[in-house]
Amino acid sequence: MARAPAPALPPPPAASGLAWLRRRLFATWFDAIVTVLAGAALVWLLAALIDWAFLDAVWSAEMRERCRETAGACWAVIEARGRLILFGLYPHEAHWRSTLACLIVVATMVLSCLPAFWGMARLAGLWLAGFGGFVLMMHGGLFGLPVVTTEQWGGLSLTVFIFAAVVVLGMPMAVVLALARRARLPVVAGLAALIIDTVRGLPLLTILFAAAVVAPLALPDWAQGDKLGRVIVAFAVFYAAYQAEIIRAGLQSIPPGQEEAALALGMPWRSVVFDILLPQAFRNTLPATINQVVITFKETSIVTVIGFFEVTASASAAIGRGEWGYLLRRGVCLRRADLFRLRLRPVALWRLAGKAHEADPWLSRRSACAVWSSASAASPHWTASIWTWPGAKGSCCAVPRDRASRR
Repeated sequence: MARAPAPALPPPPAASGLAWLRRRLFATWFDAIVTVLAGAALVWLLAALIDWAFLDAVWSAEMRERCRETAGACWAVIEARGRLILFGLYPHEAHWRSTLACLIVVATMVLSCLPAFWGMARLAGLWLAGFGGFVLMMHGGLFGLPVVTTEQWGGLSLTVFIFAAVVVLGMPMAVVLALARRARLPVVAGLAALIIDTVRGLPLLTILFAAAVVAPLALPDWAQGDKLGRVIVAFAVFYAAYQAEIIRAGLQSIPPGQEEAALALGMPWRSVVFDILLPQAFRNTLPATINQVVITFKETSIVTVIGFFEVTASASAAIGRGEWGYLLRRGVCLRRADLFRLRLRPVALWRLAGKAHEADPWLSRRSACAVWSSASAASPHWTASIWTWPGAKGSCCAVPRDRASRR
């Protein structure tokens, strides 16, 4: 007995905006109360943010005295000291090169989000080209650009350079470590596991300090290289150890039948890995990878401890000037909590003091204060005493004991 086909059902009606809000935010009385309270908190926070950032803010450096009285943001310091924050100790006449270099990295990141560059070869070529353009603009030496050594790099451009270099060097190392840890040879897998677990078990500050200070003592002169280069390589190894575990988790999430089918079809191992396994692994671990990249960008501020003048150090130095010192308790003059980090680096602090004086003579007094603070923590012949200026309570500078007694 033949049966007539059932008539096609009409498509479900599209839910209106009010229906969606009722279903998502006001389904029960508890949901309604939470929604109202959260909305009221967001409105209050948004109003407070607008007042602080716009309505009560001070925008002009000529009105900097109002920063003492107002509760809003003091954007005047950006107008007055923005170049020091963005470029650090980079030569003033070459600031356009630093700006263009940072724009190259930003353009590389934007192009990486386009589907046209999502192939392994195209993405790698894009980042290598962008990183090479950044180094060319910052260092110079070609096309008539004067050479600027890495010792003069600073501010936002140095932060961007360290971040880009760590990602460019660390991602291939992470792929190699992840594949090595899944190798069938026990020696290769065990060695990769030892490297990953050892690096992950050490603090990043310890690794960077060893690369900057200890490595020159153990390596011959021809193998020491630049201090910034050693720090970047050590940072990249640290990043690769964490990213390798993320990639390995993505590889393990792929059904083993895909790899077996590809090998049964006679595909070479290289095509299996780079055309089938790795694209799916990166797609499955994209949130974790982005999280690790963001963490890496934030951890670039640690290089301040080993003597690099990146963006956070530049910002501290910019606010350390006399008329802006009251905005922050620490400019270049350090608080007592910072002495432990820098107590072993008085020589580096003397260099920082000289560079800061070249960039702005107003910073020389604060730089000397930082050196005094480090010396007081390292030597019993120095003593710490409180030196305050308007609004700079808690800043710590050190003077010799005889000077302290005369005060």
